[in-house]
Amino acid sequence: MMNIKDFKLFRDKNYIDGKWVTADSGDTISVNNPANLKEIGTVPKCGTSETKKAIEAANKAWPDWKAKSARQRSDILRKWFDLIMNNKEELAQIMTIEQGKPINESRGEIGYGASFIEWFSEEAKRVYGDTIPDPMTDRRIVVLKQPVGVVASITPWNFPNAMITRKCAPALAVGCPVVIKPASQTPFSALALAALAEEAGFPKGTLNVITGKASEIGDELATNPIVRKLSFTGSTEIGKILLQKCSGTVKKVSMELGGHAPFIVFNDANINDAVAGAMQSKFRNTGQTCVCANRIYVQEKVHEEFCKKFIEEVSKMKVGDGLNEENSSGPMIDEHSLTKVEEHVEDAIQYGAKVAIGGSRHSLGMNFYQPTILTGVSSEAKITTEETFGPVAPIYKFKDENEVIELANNSPYGLASYFYSRDIGRIWRVAEALEYGMVGVNTGLTSKAEAPFGGIKESGLGREGSKYGVDDFLEIKYINMCGLDK
Repeated sequence: MMNIKDFKLFRDKNYIDGKWVTADSGDTISVNNPANLKEIGTVPKCGTSETKKAIEAANKAWPDWKAKSARQRSDILRKWFDLIMNNKEELAQIMTIEQGKPINESRGEIGYGASFIEWFSEEAKRVYGDTIPDPMTDRRIVVLKQPVGVVASITPWNFPNAMITRKCAPALAVGCPVVIKPASQTPFSALALAALAEEAGFPKGTLNVITGKASEIGDELATNPIVRKLSFTGSTEIGKILLQKCSGTVKKVSMELGGHAPFIVFNDANINDAVAGAMQSKFRNTGQTCVCANRIYVQEKVHEEFCKKFIEEVSKMKVGDGLNEENSSGPMIDEHSLTKVEEHVEDAIQYGAKVAIGGSRHSLGMNFYQPTILTGVSSEAKITTEETFGPVAPIYKFKDENEVIELANNSPYGLASYFYSRDIGRIWRVAEALEYGMVGVNTGLTSKAEAPFGGIKESGLGREGSKYGVDDFLEIKYINMCGLDK
């Protein structure tokens, strides 16, 4: 087993105002490998005072950063991208050790995360305003887009690289400095990104990473008037609390919150493709994604065929330490997450569900759970309405299109959805009828830098990625120029 401390990108201090610092108190937080529960290192346990320092550093850096030309910012972002890709393997190893996901998935995430930096390094040069014809001949209307100011980014543990780059790349591209609060379970990925950002040449204070007490840091980021935009990825419950706190200073916010994605397989679907998509959507990162399939609806005529093939594929999955190239499913992030999965499975069984495969903790012990398929799941079971965030696939049988659309939309969440069909009329009808911010048609994976990521209803506000992801970090200024004919 390799030692994370041997990596050149391993950092166990916070990055604030261009310096690597400890907590004022000297206190630390222990970070454990979820695959073996062993401590892999510690990071500073910071709070309100250190957060204020990071915010003030970002605010001090803002005038010079926004004054740089779009090309200058673009060039620094591009250097950051190149450094990440040149250090892809080490970043992936760090991620797997602290987060647990299979190493091939970690490698994929590093490339995916870097793609946002590449994309927004190019979009930095394309922040366009407008000129609007004025009804009066002696005046002109001009619309400018300007950086909103200091941006706070609070990111989760399940994608410790990509959730940072997806938020910070557009902010930095348009001239906003950032303060990043990574999850306490996975801080080393964030600090490694900061080390590469330093090497890329970001001016001090432009990018800051602070670890520690989530409640104190989050409260300061949400209430401090210097912070003009907060971007959060996490649970709907915490998102609502942050929204309330941000209202005090009327900040701009982006909220990428919980999901409960339906995955629909119609009678006319290519079943092999649907099974492959279900595997990709449901079991990526051991089911610990906000966009993974939470309810798999299969139409009556193909229900038996789909279940048989799906079970066959799941039975091939190898569970274990993510550093082993042969393993396709890693551990849950912690005991709490594991317990929730157990509760959902036990509850579903009480309501009549049958365990087709899996259904319990893995023989490896610790935080490992068997990839699981449940059939005959009741709409009354918790798993039908609550986000499981684990490797459990509940399957439901349905009769017709109208029924499944109603079932799919019967959720307070509206992040991602998926369906398989080869009927072009049905594809348009269902895609437009599903109340979700993202719809995957004949695919189980939709995320990419060029496309807008985000949800509706209680799954959040705003969009990340694509040209739409830039606007959340800009303010629109209207200038009315008069007296031009004198």
